[in-house]
Amino acid sequence: MATKKSTKYSVCTVCDIGCQLRTEAADGKVSRVIAHDNPALAPNICYKGTAVPLIHNHKERLRKPLKRVGERGEDRWEEISYEQAMDEIAQKLGAITQKYGPESFAVSTSGWNTQTTHSLDRRFMNLLGSPNWISGVALCAGNTAAVNRLTYGWFPMADFASTNCIVLFGHNPRKHSWTPIYNAIRGAKARGAKVIVLDPRVSDQAEDADMHLRLKAGTDAAMCLGWLKVIFDERLYDAEFVRDWCTGFDELKQRVDEYPLERVAEITGVPADDIAAAARLYANADGAVIPWTPITDQQLSSTSAIRLHSILRAVTGNLDVVGGETLGGFSESYIPESEIGLHERLPLAQKEKQLGYHDHPAFTYRAAEMLKEPTEKVWGLPYADIVMGCQMANPTNVFRAMATADPYPIKAFFCLGNNALLSYANQHQIHAAMQNQELIVAHEIFMTPTAMLADYVLPGDVFTERNHIADSWSWSTRLALSQKVVDAPEEASSTFQFWTDLAHRMGFADEFPWTSLEDILDYRLSRSGRTFAQFESETFMELAPPKFRKYRDKGFATPSGKVELSSSVLGQMGFDPLPYYRELPSRPEEFPYLVFTGVREDPFFQTGQRNIESLRRRMPTPSLYLHPSDAEKEGFADGDWAKLSTPQGSVTAQIAIYHTMKAGHIRVPHGWWYPELRGAADLAGAFISSDAVLCSDEDEWLDHEQGVPHFKGFPGKLEPTQQPAQLTRTQPADWQANPAVEEHAAS
Repeated sequence: MATKKSTKYSVCTVCDIGCQLRTEAADGKVSRVIAHDNPALAPNICYKGTAVPLIHNHKERLRKPLKRVGERGEDRWEEISYEQAMDEIAQKLGAITQKYGPESFAVSTSGWNTQTTHSLDRRFMNLLGSPNWISGVALCAGNTAAVNRLTYGWFPMADFASTNCIVLFGHNPRKHSWTPIYNAIRGAKARGAKVIVLDPRVSDQAEDADMHLRLKAGTDAAMCLGWLKVIFDERLYDAEFVRDWCTGFDELKQRVDEYPLERVAEITGVPADDIAAAARLYANADGAVIPWTPITDQQLSSTSAIRLHSILRAVTGNLDVVGGETLGGFSESYIPESEIGLHERLPLAQKEKQLGYHDHPAFTYRAAEMLKEPTEKVWGLPYADIVMGCQMANPTNVFRAMATADPYPIKAFFCLGNNALLSYANQHQIHAAMQNQELIVAHEIFMTPTAMLADYVLPGDVFTERNHIADSWSWSTRLALSQKVVDAPEEASSTFQFWTDLAHRMGFADEFPWTSLEDILDYRLSRSGRTFAQFESETFMELAPPKFRKYRDKGFATPSGKVELSSSVLGQMGFDPLPYYRELPSRPEEFPYLVFTGVREDPFFQTGQRNIESLRRRMPTPSLYLHPSDAEKEGFADGDWAKLSTPQGSVTAQIAIYHTMKAGHIRVPHGWWYPELRGAADLAGAFISSDAVLCSDEDEWLDHEQGVPHFKGFPGKLEPTQQPAQLTRTQPADWQANPAVEEHAAS
């Protein structure tokens, strides 16, 4: 019998960058992922993407709904039908919210993995009355979007195609990590654009940069204040734009004067002359960008550092211009998730119960309500879910409430495409929080440590098994086609199906009228008078021509209608309206190192792919990156096993010695667990090497305005240890190689 083959367009969701690829299938199974047939998109492919057939066809992929039969976390299950699972989940969730109130229900999700939620999770929660939605975007890009809105009302996208200067604050795009950004930077450099890298280590990008400032971890805000000091003193700012379109310049200048270059040099460890030279290179460029970076998202002064990036863009005239940072707004052709979420249906009294609303409100409903009117005036809708990062609860507050019932109980917790146990700070508290739940539901494609703690585990679909139009979560106006190539397992569900079926069981059927993914895609495209079938027959991507300096028509979506260098929203909420640098808490002598967590290794994304052999061989075990002088001082050789301890906890991993590291710093990879240890270690080794064990979320280590933990430079110490016995017994022999690989300097 002849093999039946097909090839269709895909938007890959193995990571968050959303590369456009093509997927081949044979006899109903994904057989190969190949580059796009458009020459501009073809280079955007990595070995995570080409491993998709191994992921989607994996023998351990979840295919049947599971119900817990042992103790929580014991990993004992019985198979049940999808209908039974949904009936029981709805009944139990209804009883919990009736007893404790709708705010007792929390959800943690990951939009790039689930992709097809279409904000129906927020819609369901808002109709039910729960404000406690969290996501990993609270620590990465989503929080950046929310904080950027405080300055100029939107989250900009760098115009790599036309820029002449690129500033990378710790971000290190590479061939197999953030691949489109890596290629965009290469293209800009080929045109002659300059690159400035600010990073403690000599990263891949730093090796080829025009300037590299090796600042101390966690001092980004001080560096930005130093740049502004140079730009203001030497009048390198766009005086006309500042005069006509900015508020708070004089107040900001006074704050900047508190940071002379000598002070900034002392804080950052970078010579004053180098700070000044970099500031001049950026300010004098004819079009410059400071692209989004996960590094600034995760610091003690995160809100100020993100705001300082936005302020630098504005005062140098690089906002909403060619070669600078563009403000896209909502797509005119596609109904955005911000509209589907029904945020206006959640009563104000319930919004005020949102965890984080009062103490860390920058990305909560509290800030969103203050930006509602200007957002509607400028962008046409009152609420803006840019990169899903606005109107969120604070993760730390949610897990504390789950564990302690303070300020009220959280008793039902759903995780969709999100390995929550390893994805936020203070993993031990998250574990205690989950043990204290009456209902946990996981929607996943593999049995993760988080899923092992659930009461119900529902198998999810994957991007090759569904139709979708990706809109970059309103970060840009691009619409990209992703086509169904094969059928999902019979009892797997999309997140669209999960929330729709739950809504119908809980009395919200009228608000969930869509019967299929294609149905809601038709609805979202209705604004342009098309259906999904028409869209896929016409194009694989739609990108509206950019419009620049849009603020001249309606102003900026801030209360003043201008760029707020001094934030009225922060001021009204009781915070310092001006950016600042906050010194790290004192470091005990027994913890001599600055620990820098969150390293993304090229073979993996977040906590995923450790069970994919072709990827795991590239990075068999986690590595603690160390400078040769520190390794010599501690008596470590490359490949030795070490215990890294912080005041919060400890992990075990192998030493990887690199001269590119900054002395006194240790870099730790993110999200490590060991799928091969399922049944041989507690929660598949989730506490052996996970960086979330190390990170404190006590108040002294939290950014004030967002409540984001400080991941970039907290106290740590090293001591020798042995390879964990479980790994010695269970790891496949071909995974025992030295962990050092060619792409060691992951961002």
